[in-house]
Amino acid sequence: MSGMAVAYGNPNRTIIETMMEAIEHRGPYVSGINADGRIILAQNYLQADGAMRDEAAKIPVRSATRPNLTICYDGQMGNWPELAELHNVPDGPFREERLILALYEKFGKGMLEYLGDTIFAMVISDGKEIFAARDLLGIKTLFYAEKDNTLYLSSELKSILKVTDAVYEFPNGNSMDGSGNMTPFAELPETAPELTTDGINKMGANIREIVAQSFNNRIDFSVPTGGLLSGGIDSSVINYIGSKAYKDKFGQDAKLKTFAIGVGESNDIHAGRVIARHVDSDHHEVIIDLGQLLDALPEVIFHLEHFDPSLVRSSVSNFIISKYAKEAHGIEILLSGEGGDEVFCGYKYLAECPAEGLFARQMECIGFLHNNASLRLDRMNQCHSVRVVAPLISEELLNYALTIPPQYKQYPEGDRKIEKWIFRKAYEGLLPDSIVWRSKQEFSQGSGSADVLPSYFEKQISDEELAEAQAAHPIIRSKEELYYFRIFTKHFGEGYSVNTVGQWLLL
Repeated sequence: MSGMAVAYGNPNRTIIETMMEAIEHRGPYVSGINADGRIILAQNYLQADGAMRDEAAKIPVRSATRPNLTICYDGQMGNWPELAELHNVPDGPFREERLILALYEKFGKGMLEYLGDTIFAMVISDGKEIFAARDLLGIKTLFYAEKDNTLYLSSELKSILKVTDAVYEFPNGNSMDGSGNMTPFAELPETAPELTTDGINKMGANIREIVAQSFNNRIDFSVPTGGLLSGGIDSSVINYIGSKAYKDKFGQDAKLKTFAIGVGESNDIHAGRVIARHVDSDHHEVIIDLGQLLDALPEVIFHLEHFDPSLVRSSVSNFIISKYAKEAHGIEILLSGEGGDEVFCGYKYLAECPAEGLFARQMECIGFLHNNASLRLDRMNQCHSVRVVAPLISEELLNYALTIPPQYKQYPEGDRKIEKWIFRKAYEGLLPDSIVWRSKQEFSQGSGSADVLPSYFEKQISDEELAEAQAAHPIIRSKEELYYFRIFTKHFGEGYSVNTVGQWLLL
């Protein structure tokens, strides 16, 4: 994970430097600026991105065979080993950037077809024109604006606002040329694929194999690595795999550091202890109260660039635990179970959907990632200069999960449905039953922030204040959201920036 700022047209280096200062947290380890006539590209990196300080002169990364071909890139590639072998790209610093440039040299814009298992935001320049693109799910963020016949792009809203407040979210699954013309290159499927005839045991084995391979392709423990451990099935699986891999590399006495957070003795705290004992991790807890949540909110919303209540509640806990992992334990990479709910239909509201309609609702759910759910993954770790890796966000895993019959994802049992049933079943016997069959709770619920924040704002803001705010801004749905909206607009204004915010279905 890293940050970028690009100007095309009539660029000014001082403006680019100011834009990069606003996102210094995305890559304080090493950075560089390349000015080439009508184009200026700037990039920064974390140490966890694999960048070396003695490579600073090569940032942004250039092609070895075409020196004018340069890339700004923020992403993670799940299928690097296979693609690198196929296209003869050696390992080493900036390996993903070098591979993408090699693909671009061979296939031009068609290289996007090879990046299905990559989350990315990128801008490529040949010295005359630029080509920008963002991944289909929109896991990596990108914004753009035009001013004074110049096109600007950057990783975060706050960076673009250094130039103009007429800012737009770069649409996911699209590419852009230097004229600002957008072209879709991928879209979510409209119809479900043919369903697998695999039995339950075979489906479980396939899931375990795909998840393990996704983990191994993304994590090598070359820098201090820890795990976010809420005690839900998703984070428990990732930390189970991570702890085994850690011991395999460093010895059976070695322990992966894991981290849990809760408002008091929350459900996540108790469940996290269970799984930490089971996987033999070096477990750490942060117990917080309402006051600490409230104190963190202004900084959380500034970095999150959002005001949706569900997202903010979960993000504030993530913000605090990530900061603790970095400052108290020197963690550079955090493992996350993010993505499991989207892949295996884990959200509670999906239980209300009949089996024949589950695919459409799943696609709708995945469609919220680009400007809502995925922001916590990026922003609440990146703001502390921590790289986060989520192996469950995998093209192969999603594609396979889509072939699993819907009744195995939302499994009928009596008068209720068990969400993510097949994913849970895959790890039955490998994890404690209390973890495998623990009922789904969103991170804000399990950590306890959802219990205290809404009720607090109900008392702090009057009905009259809410009605007045809603008359001016119908987007506001609750007193809690009004509080967050006020902080957001203080930083980012009430104009174009508000339109970049995607609201979750439920408060």
